[in-house]
Amino acid sequence: MDFGSAWFDWPWRPGPALVVLAAGGAYVHGWCRLRRQGYRQIASLWRVGAYLAGLASVVLALMSPIEQLAHVLFSAHMVQHQLLLMVAPPCLLLGNPFPLVIWALPRGVRRALQGALTQASPLRQALRRLTWLPVAGLLYAVNLWAWHLPAAYEAALGSPVLHDVEHLAFFGTAILFWWPIVNPAPRCRWPRPGGLYYGLRIAYLVLATAQNTLLGAVIGLTERVLYPSYARASGLFGLTPLDDQALGGGIMWSGGHMYLIAILALVAQAMNAGEREQPEPALPRDRAGS
Repeated sequence: MDFGSAWFDWPWRPGPALVVLAAGGAYVHGWCRLRRQGYRQIASLWRVGAYLAGLASVVLALMSPIEQLAHVLFSAHMVQHQLLLMVAPPCLLLGNPFPLVIWALPRGVRRALQGALTQASPLRQALRRLTWLPVAGLLYAVNLWAWHLPAAYEAALGSPVLHDVEHLAFFGTAILFWWPIVNPAPRCRWPRPGGLYYGLRIAYLVLATAQNTLLGAVIGLTERVLYPSYARASGLFGLTPLDDQALGGGIMWSGGHMYLIAILALVAQAMNAGEREQPEPALPRDRAGS
């Protein structure tokens, strides 16, 4: 590989590209329809910006030079993982995509989905259970540590299919992890806002910070190469394999700043004595001809 030109090599991957284009197109279409009908609280400018930033993060992770370098540099691979774990999921959820994507669908499809999306539906109940703090946090942490075990990590590096499964597992569990923090529609049913309301979520993020820091430290401070596939990186960009591994562990460690941002946001909300939790905005009713 010519690493001088690798920075300009954006690998085309039809599968991820089609998913990103479909997700972006549906969101923007629903956003435009709701804006035209006057529902600007749901279809706000900052939300579409956050959502598109999330999609851009997915593109950077999977279809940019980072994807090429991740095969030979552990540190580049950790940048890729941080984009899929710490950046794309919270940005996408801040976009509150559920009502906007639903509103992009044809009227008949929206009506057909109503029964499947009620509070008592199996789909909503499953989502509520999977985004319950102990469940979401445990799934996220176990998945993160399991894929960084040398045997699992090496297996993923050796198989493109398994590597995609690894990335899907990271992204999926990160969506579940961030859901109760961002609380997009359909929202988790929390108790009345108060100390417990914010305290549980802050404690959840503190625990996540601790386990993320610990994993980064274990990887970065180990004095042997954990992943033999990266041994060939010796001398690349002036990094020995151990230097590269230490840098990757540091990148994972520093990724915990995303938790800190969320903690500070929750603390600021909790300190706002006059704040009241806003009810979940109802989806607009279908109008004739829409």
